Amino acid sequence: MRLVLSIALQLVANAIGIIVAAAILEDMSLDAGGFFIAVGVFTLISIVVSPMIRQAAIRRSSAMLGSSALIVSLLALIGTVLLTDGMMISGVGTWVLAAVIVWLAGLVATALLPFVIFKRLREDRNTT
Repeated sequence: MRLVLSIALQLVANAIGIIVAAAILEDMSLDAGGFFIAVGVFTLISIVVSPMIRQAAIRRSSAMLGSSALIVSLLALIGTVLLTDGMMISGVGTWVLAAVIVWLAGLVATALLPFVIFKRLREDRNTT
């Protein structure tokens, strides 16, 4: 159950991050029809690539560990754009900014969503 909740949280946080980046960046666009597939692919790539990047960062330099999440975001964006039609990004600067925005918005969402979700769940239990 915890794994399912963790994946659901990642999906929502990644969706929020991608939406925020697309809203801010002119050279990044989302297709409404392919958005959910793009978020799913982005999340799947992140889940698969993240342990590999972290392990490589630990082996090379512990200072790189902090930037591993940004690298994962960039790789997941590249993979998502290549594998789906739900998202388009053009321009090197847009790629870099998109990775930073998706990472930052996803980080904030991952930190805040459990409080909102669990608070509502507790309130729902108390009212029944």
